[in-house]
Amino acid sequence: MKQSYSANGKLLISGEYAVLDGALALAVPCKQGQTIEVSNIKTSKEKIHWLSYLEDGSLWYEDVFSLLNFEPTKQNDPVSKILETLLKQARKLNANFLVNENLDIRVETYLEFPRLWGFGSSSTLISCIAQWAKVNPFELLHAGFGGSGYDIACATATSPILYKKTSASDPYIQEVSFTPPFINDLGCVYLNQKKSSKDAISAYNKIAKSDTLISEISSLSQSITAAKELDAFESLLLTHEKLLASHLNIPTIKESLFNDFSKDNGQIKSLGAWGGDFILVTQIQKNIPYFKSKGYETILKLSDLKLTF
Repeated sequence: MKQSYSANGKLLISGEYAVLDGALALAVPCKQGQTIEVSNIKTSKEKIHWLSYLEDGSLWYEDVFSLLNFEPTKQNDPVSKILETLLKQARKLNANFLVNENLDIRVETYLEFPRLWGFGSSSTLISCIAQWAKVNPFELLHAGFGGSGYDIACATATSPILYKKTSASDPYIQEVSFTPPFINDLGCVYLNQKKSSKDAISAYNKIAKSDTLISEISSLSQSITAAKELDAFESLLLTHEKLLASHLNIPTIKESLFNDFSKDNGQIKSLGAWGGDFILVTQIQKNIPYFKSKGYETILKLSDLKLTF
């Protein structure tokens, strides 16, 4: 018997960092995500054989876990330790998860985007395991890892969302239409490096919480969602960047990497943890030569990434 579970990737358009403290954020689920296939064979082995494949079909990870206590064969493998934690937490949340079954289980995971893109290899995995274990994915996230949970919400959303962290298990999620007339003018440029979300969260948590920041970012998220004119949208992105830069006490991505980018050519905004993964760029078509001249070859239209339009 084979069961299949899938989850969407994600892009955080507004609200990065501040979403951790309860700011309203605009997030977009992506067409590219992750699928898990689980095959159960009646045997006495009581093992979980786990295999993970990249978007090109190549195997990048493999291990075997005990069905009794989820201990991995590779005790020092960081991926195995993460999976062990998730499986153990899933059983804590559902005491009947894979209990009293004489099974040999084969789990195959399939990513639909490069691991380094920051589209949610972890959040899609957590969502799929939660579906498999029949547990609340937000509880699974916070029991094992923490974070705002917006990426978990995107994993099963059917449209863009406004997201607010209100509790560990029951956040505020509002599905919205994010289809501005200039959607085809928006592009995502990969910065050729992945930023550690865990490290970014840790650094942010050392900064004093600001109710003013939360309020202003929340207002910007609503305005960015509703914007109908490109110039107004670009102005909102710039305000968002400057506001967070001031709070984080670090330069904007434009100041640090693209200080020769003319304001007449559009606007640049970080997506997610600053300094890595993707940036959002307006008026993307005319700016493609600029970014390629600087060695940034992965340039995607937002309209090609969004799950729905």
